[in-house]
Amino acid sequence: MADSLFSWSTLMTLSGAAMITFLIVLYTGRVVDNCGCWKFGTDLYAALWAFFILVTANIANGGNYKDWRLYALAFLNSFLVAASAGKLRDKSVVEDQRRQNGRNHQHN
Repeated sequence: MADSLFSWSTLMTLSGAAMITFLIVLYTGRVVDNCGCWKFGTDLYAALWAFFILVTANIANGGNYKDWRLYALAFLNSFLVAASAGKLRDKSVVEDQRRQNGRNHQHN
C-alpha cells in the first residue's frame, strides 16, 4: 500500500511534491482567486504550497526544524516543484483540449 499512496518520504521527492502541489493548487486556486486574497499569481501560490509541503515532509522525516539549511533548501526546491506542478497542469489542460477538439470534429 505504501507504493500507491503518499508518504512523508514520497513527498520529499520531486514527483511526489509536484503531484500534491498540483492537486492542492488545482482544488484551492479558484477559491483563492475568487476571494481576492492572493494577488501574486498562481506560480507563486504553487511555490508557497511547495515550500510548505517540503518543510513539513522534511521535519516529519526527522529533519531538524532549527536548522536554517532545511528552510533554505526547501525554498530553492519549492520553485522546482512548482514548475513541475505547472507542467502537470499544462499537460492535463492540453490533453483535455485535445479530447474536446476530437469530440467536436466527430460531431461536425
